[in-house]
Amino acid sequence: MAQLVTEPPRCLRVEEAARLLNVGRTTAYDLIRSGRLRSVKIGRRRLVPRDALDALLASLKEIS
Repeated sequence: MAQLVTEPPRCLRVEEAARLLNVGRTTAYDLIRSGRLRSVKIGRRRLVPRDALDALLASLKEIS
């Protein structure tokens, strides 16, 4: 029988992205509003692509 391989979701809820970044929900929304954290809106949901987390962290590394 074939083994199922589950991939992590490509987009995260803002709350999940905040948890991975180790910041609060409000800070995550502030990052989105400022344009530092890219997000997409699908229906009524605001989602953060996983690669947007990497891009944010890379930009922070450049600053420090």
